[in-house]
Order: sequence, then C-alpha cells, then structure tokens
Amino acid sequence: MKKRSPLTIKQLLFMAALLVGFIALTLFLFTYKKDEKRFSNITSRLFAEEMEASTLSMHYTIAFPAEFGICDYAPVLPVYSAGGALKGQAAVENALSALRSIRQERLKPSDAWLCKLLIRYLENSLSLGSFLYYSEPLSPSSGMQSQLPILLAEYTFRNRRDVEDYLSLLDQTDEYFASLLVYEQEKAQAGLLMPASSLKSVRKQCDEILTADSLEAGSHFLQTTFRERLQLLRNAELINDREMQKYLDTNDRLLKTVLLPAYTALGDGLLLLEDESVPLTGLAATPQGREYYEALLISETGSQRTVPEIQELLTAQFSAEYDAVRELLEKHPGLMQRYSEGDSAAFPLSDAEQILADLQGRMKGSFPPVPGESASVSVKAVSPSLEDYCAPAFYLTAPLDDTTHNVIYINGKKTPTGLEFYTTLAHEGYPGHLYQNVYGNRRSLEQQRPARELLWYGGYLEGWALYCEFISHDYASALLQERNQSLEAALVQVEKHNRSLQLCLYALLDTMIHYEGASLQQITRVLQEFGIEEQSTATSIYTYIAQEPCNYLKYYLGYLEVISLRDQARELWGEEYTDYQFHCFYLDNGPADFLSLKEQLTELKQ
Repeated sequence: MKKRSPLTIKQLLFMAALLVGFIALTLFLFTYKKDEKRFSNITSRLFAEEMEASTLSMHYTIAFPAEFGICDYAPVLPVYSAGGALKGQAAVENALSALRSIRQERLKPSDAWLCKLLIRYLENSLSLGSFLYYSEPLSPSSGMQSQLPILLAEYTFRNRRDVEDYLSLLDQTDEYFASLLVYEQEKAQAGLLMPASSLKSVRKQCDEILTADSLEAGSHFLQTTFRERLQLLRNAELINDREMQKYLDTNDRLLKTVLLPAYTALGDGLLLLEDESVPLTGLAATPQGREYYEALLISETGSQRTVPEIQELLTAQFSAEYDAVRELLEKHPGLMQRYSEGDSAAFPLSDAEQILADLQGRMKGSFPPVPGESASVSVKAVSPSLEDYCAPAFYLTAPLDDTTHNVIYINGKKTPTGLEFYTTLAHEGYPGHLYQNVYGNRRSLEQQRPARELLWYGGYLEGWALYCEFISHDYASALLQERNQSLEAALVQVEKHNRSLQLCLYALLDTMIHYEGASLQQITRVLQEFGIEEQSTATSIYTYIAQEPCNYLKYYLGYLEVISLRDQARELWGEEYTDYQFHCFYLDNGPADFLSLKEQLTELKQ
C-alpha cells in the first residue's frame, strides 16, 4: 500500500483558508435563511391571526382554512369595543416592529417587496387608528346594515362546517349590531354624530331590509338563498334530508329571534341619537377632519400625493377631457345634435354572456392570460329588497384558493343598458375586477405568501377597473366600426370622455367638501357652472360625497395613478414598452400603493 505524502505548509494554509471560507459562507447563508424564516413566521402568524379574528372575512378570503394551517378556530363576528380598538393598535405596532427588524436585502425579491408593502400599509393603518371616531360603519350608502345581508346571502357552503359556521355567525348578529350602536353613541359623545337625515336613512333600511312579514312568508332572500345553498350540499350527498331540515329550521329561528330583533334594536337606538341641530358637512368641519382625510386618502386610494397636488392633477385632467370632447364634436358635426339631445349610442350587444365573451376576445394580446384553468362567471340579480341600497352592479370577490366560480351582481332597479351595460361588465368582469382578482389570487398562491391578501388599496383595485372600463369604450367603438356604424363609434368616444369629466368633477368636489370645507351652497354654485341647475340634484350629489369621503377619488384618482404609472413605464422602457408588459407589471406587483409601484418600476429598470 502506497504511503501518502505529508501535507506541506502551503497546502495546510490553503485548506485552512478554505475551511474559514466555508464557515463564513455557512454563517452568511444561515443569516440569510434566518431572516427568511423570521419573515415567513411573521407573515404566516399575521395572516392566521387576521383570519381567525373574523370568520366572515376569512370565508371570503380563503375557501379551505385547513390548507393554510387554520384548523381549530371558533366562528366569530368581531364586535366593536373601545378597549378592543386600542388592543388592535398595539397589535399593529408589534407587527410593525417585527417587520422593521427584518433585513429586506437578505430576503428573496418577492418577499422583500411584500415586506416593504406590509410596512407601509401597517404604518398608514396605525395613522388612521388614531382617529377613533371618524369612520362610519353605518353609512347610508355602504354601511354594514345593508352589506351584511349580502355577505350572508352569498356565504358559500362547501361542506357541513361552512353551514355550521354560518349559523353561528347569524347567532352573533345581535351582539354585532349592538356594538355598532355603542360605537355610534361614543361618536355622539365625541361630537362626531351623523346628521339626523343620515340616521333616518339608516333606520329606514333597518325597517325594510328584514321584515317579519317576509320571514313568516318564507320569502326573504336570507331564507331562499339558504335553502338553495343547502340543496347543493344535499345533491352532493354531503348532508342528508334530516340534517337539511334541521339547518333550515335553525336558520328560520335565528332570523326571527336574533337578526330581526337586532335590526329593530339598532333602529330604535339610532332614533334616540337623532339630533336635528347636527348639520351635514364634510370632514373639514370636524376638529381633526382634514388630518383624517389626508390619512384616509392614502388608505383608500394608495396615492401619496398631497391634496393640492391632487387638485392640480384633477384640474389638468378635466381640461384635457373637455378638449377631447370638443375636438370630437368639431370633427363629427353630426354628433353635436345627438349629443346635445342626450341621444346615446345604439349598441348591438345586450346579453351578459355575449358581452363577456366579446370582452375576453378583444383583450387578448394586451393582457396576460390567467394562470391555470379558466374561470367561470355567473351574472345574478340583486334581491329586490336590497335594490335601493346597492350599486348598479358589483363583483363578489372570489377566495384566494377558489377562483373557478365567480359572481357578478346586477341591480334590477338601476340596471345599465346598451353601451353602459357593456362597459359595466368590463369594469366588473373582464378585464376589470373579476380578471384582476383571479389573476392576482393565482399568482399569490404560486408565491406561497397568503399575507398579500392582507393588503387592500381601493385605488389599486378601482383605479384598474375604471382604467379597464375606459378601454372597453375603445372596444365598443371598434365593434361599432366593424358594423359600419362610424357615427355611433364616435359617440361612444364622446360618452367615454363625458364620463371621465363627470367623475373628475365629483373627485374635485370631494376635496372641496372634505378638505376645504365647501358648503352645500358653494357646491350648488359650482355645479350650476357646469349646467347642473336642479337644486335636488345638487343636494343629492353633496349628500353622497359628504357621506362617502374619498369614494370618487378611490376610482378616479386611482385611474389617474394607473395612467401616470403607465406613462412612467413608457418613458423607462422606451421602444421595449408594450401594454401587455405594463399590465403584467401592474398585476404581478399588486395590491400595492402607487408610490411603491413607481419605486419598483424604477428599480426593475436599473
């Protein structure tokens, strides 16, 4: 056997250096892994805690909680308490502290991006939380008194546990509404009570949304939809006839003995709060209203622009849209008469399925395909008892892990027709909310970070939907051109710019009412300058904007931020720019605030 030669000093030094290098590399990788593991643990815990805190929110966020490690949870409908609000603030501070301790440079790019977004999101949540009594959960236009029944009616039953969770939540609605009344009472003590006119509107809804007569007749939608959902489980043999009847009996009992009295108690409590001396004003008229409005703007729109900057942007856009309308009318003399007479463009498509198919066909090539299997969509009618309180149409967001089946609701009392129906389905369906939600959820599952679902920016979502709505006007024009209807195609463009003008004006009014303190009289004069002469119309516009701060800005400022981001992409990418590439960037990096998106766009180019 050959004897091995002894190692030389040089070889020993080389091996020592190699060993030191290996140890250093191991420590380096361990440190990196440590940050990644901590981030994974923090975000997983954040997501689980958020889901367990509200079963209703969890059900609409994830279809199968066990797949996300959420197995042993108690069904809960979260109730308000002043102490609970303070604990929530403390929890946000703790989460922020944990996330700030993470070294983002040691995370993989997608996690570093999520960490950045979560920090900014929680920082703004903390800022909003300091204005305890400025939010309005019982808004006449979008309060929980009208939203909760819709969420209950569309609560999907996939198994027996879902039914039992649903009934448990229904059994807690009295405590839930009672806590909202406590909040309103505390708001009154803080000098931030709703005006009597708003309280009367909410009371009217409490009286009409659920009635003893409809329950006795078994015709209320919370009875009929419950039976329909149970029947699907019975058809699948997931429950038997005896269980189905037991659930039906329990639902009827809870509706009559818990939810109906809860609405009655809420309405009676609000009646006692009514004060005719409280005026209807914007946030600027309240002690810290302007500061709250600035924080709310960031939360609702995702834009970091100051109010003066927003007003300047809106004013410039209004001028551009006005010029576009004028140019179209000058180019097509025949439009002037039809437009002045209020004649809308004739539109050849009226069936929802046909329209959605046309939209999906036209968006190909400009928008990335949805990952995975195709997603179906059902178009349903809003229950007649909710028509007065619902938008003309809305998309019910599908859960993260079940995006195959989707629902768009159409309000029969406010049903859009013709061109408006086409653009509405684009806004709610393709390439708007439905498409964005399905695409985003499936991409989020690929990255295995459900904590992305905690991020919510109305401007990112509604800005995209409005952006798509305006694109659908171009699709509609192309459709009419294909049928040799050139004048109608031009009229569609006029209506596109006219809608943009209207939304831009309402967004400006929002800043005037809530930041500058404009009164009804001042807003009436502004509207008169734009041809809106009826006092009743001006009052309706003022009332809605006063009750729903930032709502129009969520849509229109969000839209302008999408356009601004697209312009930035064109400048950065130059000849490499395509709409397809921009849409991929926007969808792949959301939900997000627009400042972060602009920073991300710049960083990706470098």
